[in-house]
Amino acid sequence: MSEYLIAACLLLVTVTATVAALTRDPMRQALVLAMLGLGLTLLFTVLQAPDVALSQLGVGTAVTPLLIMLTVRKVRRSAVQRRDGERQR
Repeated sequence: MSEYLIAACLLLVTVTATVAALTRDPMRQALVLAMLGLGLTLLFTVLQAPDVALSQLGVGTAVTPLLIMLTVRKVRRSAVQRRDGERQR
């Protein structure tokens, strides 16, 4: 039974990693990255590595995608402000 669970988690991680690599929009990519972190958390839990799973849950599922989303938002906002400033001139 556990071999099937490990195989299912590996399949989930493989699919989400592939989708993350093929996604072009950074905001969607951050969301897929969060799903990848959750898949890795499940895999580490099934492999009986709870300390690694907790670290992955905090960093890979929450913090990293949040930082990416905030960075993309800031870059897009500054690009809009720059474009509006050029139009006013």
